[in-house]
Amino acid sequence: MGILPEYKVLNVMRTPPESFLIFKEELEKARLEKERLEKEYEAKLGDMNRELSRLKEQIQSQQELIKTTLEYAIRLEENLGSFKEEVANGKNMKNRSFH
Repeated sequence: MGILPEYKVLNVMRTPPESFLIFKEELEKARLEKERLEKEYEAKLGDMNRELSRLKEQIQSQQELIKTTLEYAIRLEENLGSFKEEVANGKNMKNRSFH
């Protein structure tokens, strides 16, 4: 009879308590949730980085368009000044030729 009580003690010690099994299950659920959230975070971060790159490209294109427009406006202004001078010179020449 002395052997049987010792066997029960050893057998009980080998079987984890129910609370430990519940804790282990909850820990696994938390680990899986963490993995899911990490994947979701990485996906959202990737989407945001792609959107940011697209916006940067748009801004660069708009800046280039603004630069080109300003250069064109400056040339038009210069050409307008030259044209005014030509018109003024043309009027002076006409006035001189009639006198």
